[in-house]
Amino acid sequence: MELIKIQKGKRIAKRKDKVKDWYLIQSGAVIQKLGFAEVVLGPNAIIGILERDWFICDYITKEDTAIAPLSCGNADDLKNILAANERYRIVFLRTAIEQRHRIFGLYAQLHKRTSQFHAFVQTVYNDYKTFCSSYQLDEQPFPQMDYFNMLEMKHKAEAWEVNNSTSLIKNVLKEYIQMMVKDDSLCVGVIMEASAQMHRAMLGIGEMVSYLTDHREILLAESENDIFHLHFDLAVRCSKRHLDIAPVKQELDFLSGFVRKIQIYQPSVIKARIEQYEEYDFANASSAQLAKKIDVRTEDCFRHILEFGQISKEEADAFKAQVEAFRNLPDMTSTDAAAYKIRKQIAPLFYNIYYQVFMQAIENEEEASPIIEMFLNFGFMDTKLAGEENAIALYDLTGRLRQFKSERVYTIYTWLKSIYFGRNEPSKNEFELDYMAFLLEQKKNGDLNEAQVKKMQNDQKEKVRFEIMNMFSSANRITYGKITTFCPILCEFDLINTIDKMAVTVERLDEELNKIRKIDFTAFFREVNFTEAANDILSHEMLMKEVLPDIILMPNAGTRAMMWQETADKRRDTRARFLFPIFTAANLEEMMIETVGRYRWEMCRKIQGVRWNDVREKSLTSEYCDYLQFYRKNRDLSADAKDKLKTAIQRAKNNYREVFVKDYQGWINYESKGSFRLNKVAREILVVYCPFAKEIRDKLKINPMYQISIPKFERDNAKKAQRLTALYDKYQKAGGEITDELKENLLYCQL
Repeated sequence: MELIKIQKGKRIAKRKDKVKDWYLIQSGAVIQKLGFAEVVLGPNAIIGILERDWFICDYITKEDTAIAPLSCGNADDLKNILAANERYRIVFLRTAIEQRHRIFGLYAQLHKRTSQFHAFVQTVYNDYKTFCSSYQLDEQPFPQMDYFNMLEMKHKAEAWEVNNSTSLIKNVLKEYIQMMVKDDSLCVGVIMEASAQMHRAMLGIGEMVSYLTDHREILLAESENDIFHLHFDLAVRCSKRHLDIAPVKQELDFLSGFVRKIQIYQPSVIKARIEQYEEYDFANASSAQLAKKIDVRTEDCFRHILEFGQISKEEADAFKAQVEAFRNLPDMTSTDAAAYKIRKQIAPLFYNIYYQVFMQAIENEEEASPIIEMFLNFGFMDTKLAGEENAIALYDLTGRLRQFKSERVYTIYTWLKSIYFGRNEPSKNEFELDYMAFLLEQKKNGDLNEAQVKKMQNDQKEKVRFEIMNMFSSANRITYGKITTFCPILCEFDLINTIDKMAVTVERLDEELNKIRKIDFTAFFREVNFTEAANDILSHEMLMKEVLPDIILMPNAGTRAMMWQETADKRRDTRARFLFPIFTAANLEEMMIETVGRYRWEMCRKIQGVRWNDVREKSLTSEYCDYLQFYRKNRDLSADAKDKLKTAIQRAKNNYREVFVKDYQGWINYESKGSFRLNKVAREILVVYCPFAKEIRDKLKINPMYQISIPKFERDNAKKAQRLTALYDKYQKAGGEITDELKENLLYCQL
C-alpha cells in the first residue's frame, strides 16, 4: 500500500474539491473542519468515508501524519478492498461506527447550541424592550429582528439514530462487529449505512454552522450594530438621567458570559466589545457618546450615499432630478419614450457615482455604513424605490455578505476590489478588447498619447473605471433581462419575492454548477502543458485540468445569466467569467445550464482558433456547424427531424451557437435521465464532446439509442488510459513523481 507523509498544518483535502480517493490514517492526527465545527481524526480513521462527489469538509493535519490512499467511491469498490485484505474488515467496521458516533455527537452539540442561541437572542431582545418600557425611554430601531427566525433544517439526524449509535458504542460494539464481519454483504452494508448517515449529519452540521455564522452578529458584531450595543446604549442613557442601571448592567454581564461560552465568535471581537463596556465610565456618561445607528426607514439613504461619495453639488443635483422624475412616473416599468429617456439618462450618472463611492469606500472602508454596502453590493439607493420591507431585509443582509463570497464567487463590489488590488485584470469590453488593447486603440484613434498610455496601463483606478464603464454597465443591463425597462437602481417592482428567497448565494450557485458537473463531467476540463516534468518523457504531454469559472454577481434583480469570457486572458488555464444577477426569481438551474452551454461552445472556438468551423479539424463546433449547415442532405435525419431543425435554426436567427445551447439544455435535462429529445446526429456529437459521467453511461448504454456510441466512447477512453498508465510507469521508473496533476489527468480518462 502506498504511504503518503504529510507535515503538520498541511491540507489533505479542501472543501468543495472533487473527491477522488478515501485516505486511511496510518499515524498522526487530522482535523476534519467545517467552519468552526471540528473533529480530530486519529490512526485508522478514514478521510472521505462520509464524502460524496465533492468534499463537505476541509481536512488539515494536526501533526505530522501518514495516510494511505484507497480507491473507493461506492459499495462495489469497498467490497473489493475488503476482499483483497481481510484484516481491513474489522478496521473499517470499527472506524465507520466510531466516526459516525463522533459526527452524531458533534451534530447533537451544535443542535443544542443553535436552539440555545435562538432562544437567548429572543430573550435578551425582549428584555431590552421591557427595560425601555420600564425606564420610559425610546427603543433604538433594530430591523434585524424582523427577519430573525429559528433554523429550519433540511438535513436531519433523528434522535433515535443518535441514541442507537450511543448504545452500540457503549454496550455491544465488540459483539456487533464480530457478528457483522462474518458476512460480506452485512459488513459492506454497515459501513455504507454509517457513511450515508454521516454524510446527512454533516450536511446538517453545515446548515447549523452557516446559521450561527450568519446570525451571530445580531448579538455581538464588530460593527456594533447588535443587541449588545442596544443594552450598552440603554445603560448610557439611563446613567445620564441618574436612573438605576444595575439591572441593565446585569443583563450585559449575562450577555457577555453567553458570547464567551457559545464559542462562535472571534476572541478579538469579544475582547474589543466587552472591554469597551467593562472600561466604560458610567459615572461620567454625560461626556461620552456611543455611535449612532442608522435606520433605513427614516434615514435619507440617497443623500447619505451621495455625501459619502463626495459627489459634487452639480452632479448630485442632476442625478436627484432624474431620479425624482423616475419616481414620479405613473408607471416606472413603462416602455414609452418619456420613461425610456429618463432611465437612459439615469444610467451613466449612476455608474459615475458608483465609481466615486467605490473609491471612497476603498480609501475609508471602516467608515462605510451598511447603507453604502447596500449600494455597492446590491444597487440599493432609496427606501422609497426599493420598498421599506426590502430595505430592511437588505440592511440585514449586509451582515451576511459572506453568503455571496467565495474563492470563485464575487459581488460586483468585491470583484472591483480584486481589480483595484491587482488580483484580477479587467474584463474585455463589448468589442472584445481587454484593457491594454483598449488603451492602444485609444492611442491609435488619437484620444491618448504614448505617455498617457504608459501611465494608465498600471493605474489601478483607471482599471476599475474601465471595468465599471464597460463590463459592469453592459452586463448589469443584460443580466437584468428586460433591456428596455432597465434602471440600475434596485426597485421594488423587480423584487417579486422575499430578498432571502431571491438571493443568489454561493451555496445555490455551487449546487447548480455541481449538478451539471455530475452529468457533463468534462465541462470545465482543458488541455494544459505539464509544468513539473522531471524528465523528457512527459515534457510535451498535454494534461486535462479542471478550471472552474469565476462568477460575478451583478447588483440587480434579474432573469438572465451570461458567459462574458471563456478565459481571463489568452492562457487556456485561466478562469472563465460568468455573470449572474444577485437576486432572481427565475429558474437558477436553467440559467446555469444555458450559461455552461454557451461556455462550452465559446471555449471550443477559442481552442480551435480560425478552424473552429472547419470540419477537417474535428471538434464540437466544427461538427455541429457541419451538421447544421448540411442537415437537408443528411440521410440519418428523418423528414420530421429536418423540419424541427429548420424551425430551431430560424428561432435562433441562424446563430448555430444558440441551436447548440438548446440541444445542450435537452442533453442535461432529459437525455441524461433517459428521456430522448435530440435527434440521432446531435446525440452522437454530444456523446463524444459532452460525455455523460460513468454512472449515467452505465444506465444508458443498454438502450438502443446509445448501444453503439457509448461503448465506442468508452473503448477510446480505455485506450487513452492504457497509454497513459504505460507512460506514467516509464516516467516513474526514470525518477519522475506522479503528481496530483498527473493523477487527475489519468482519472479524467477513467471517468
